[in-house]
Amino acid sequence: MKIRRIVSVFLLCVLMTGLLLTPQAAALESIDAKATAALLVDLDGDLILYGKNENEKRYPASITKVMTALLVLEAVDEGKLSLTQEITAKESSFKGLDPDGSSAGIVPGESMSVENMLYCMLLVSANETCNILAEAVDGDVASFVDHMNRRAEELGCKNTHFVNPNGLHNPDHYTTAWDIFLIAKAAMKNETFMKICNTIAYEVPATNKSEARELHTTNSLISNWRILGYLYDGASGIKTGTTDEAGHCLVSSASRSGRTLVCVVLGCEGDDTHVESFSETARLYDYGFKNFSTQVILEKNEMIQEVPVALSKESSAVVVHPANDVTAILPNDVKPEDLERTVTLTRDTALAPIAAGDVLGKITISYNGRECASADLLAQYDVSASRFLTVKYQIIQFFHKTLVQVVLAIVILLAAAIFIWFKFFRPNRRYGARRPQYKGRRSYRGHRR
Repeated sequence: MKIRRIVSVFLLCVLMTGLLLTPQAAALESIDAKATAALLVDLDGDLILYGKNENEKRYPASITKVMTALLVLEAVDEGKLSLTQEITAKESSFKGLDPDGSSAGIVPGESMSVENMLYCMLLVSANETCNILAEAVDGDVASFVDHMNRRAEELGCKNTHFVNPNGLHNPDHYTTAWDIFLIAKAAMKNETFMKICNTIAYEVPATNKSEARELHTTNSLISNWRILGYLYDGASGIKTGTTDEAGHCLVSSASRSGRTLVCVVLGCEGDDTHVESFSETARLYDYGFKNFSTQVILEKNEMIQEVPVALSKESSAVVVHPANDVTAILPNDVKPEDLERTVTLTRDTALAPIAAGDVLGKITISYNGRECASADLLAQYDVSASRFLTVKYQIIQFFHKTLVQVVLAIVILLAAAIFIWFKFFRPNRRYGARRPQYKGRRSYRGHRR
């Protein structure tokens, strides 16, 4: 009896140990960014991996310069400017600038190429270059600001309003983390923009007013020249921004294993030794790369469903499958039952003949109410058509055409009208009846007396 108890306890311990050692699906980590607003997006489908107040209006500080650079580079693409074109700074370009704000030391009357001004703008956040280039693009700063707001609307920004091209504080100058993402995504498509944003150090050649300038990026994710400890593997650009009202802000991107994430953090704290916009961005990137992955959610050879078939005596249905393997960026702990499938057929009933590979519909996969992938549905095999059923169907379809039905209705109405006329309104006379024939003139002849 005692031995049995010992054995039972031993087996129970083994069972419990086995359960504890069995790998479990990793639960999605929770994270709360130390920022007033934050956003982490996977560029594959613009999938939001993390959001915090991402649609609330915030001050963007010098992140504004992403839009300014975008418009300048679009002007270059349109031929209004060229990167090598020399621009001379006017006195008007320095109106309203904060003397303590970021600057490259450009002075009125100094000439510099458009490209070098963009380096000054994006690497050291020079405020004066924004006004200089704004005047070069649209004639004056006010017109350029209108241009900025129009372009923001075109990009889908719903909560953005600019009042200057540099980001100096103004209560009416605001945007959101999501709108910043939309602007940055558009700018990232420009190779020159990304080349400049990813530059760690750059020397601006001497000008008519200055010796050569040495520029170092303000982005500590890609350079430790200003602050140590924030380099992030795979980081690319994009722009920092800081004012007392906006706090420390950063929009950046990072790529690993074929995935590219874009992160926006606004309103972070920081000082000369520690800046949370960099540390929180790195933490969000780690979260995104660790907890989300590209997953195969549909395989090409998976049979989805049968589609009814008409006009065939060979088969009453055909099986459909995805046109290709379907992948999506999803949390690592997502299970198949967490995904919602929606099938939309081209026709409720497919018409023979059908060839293998014909598109008969579409399947959409959603997670948490958001579409994450889709694929065409193809016929698995051929289905031949019955000639008799096809001809019968074509005849029926012919007589279902509106024009044919209108013509038939007119013919029927005409036939009915002719019948009624003959039946009721045609003069009634017997067949072969003749009217009396009178030959010559007949007159009354009286009796002679």
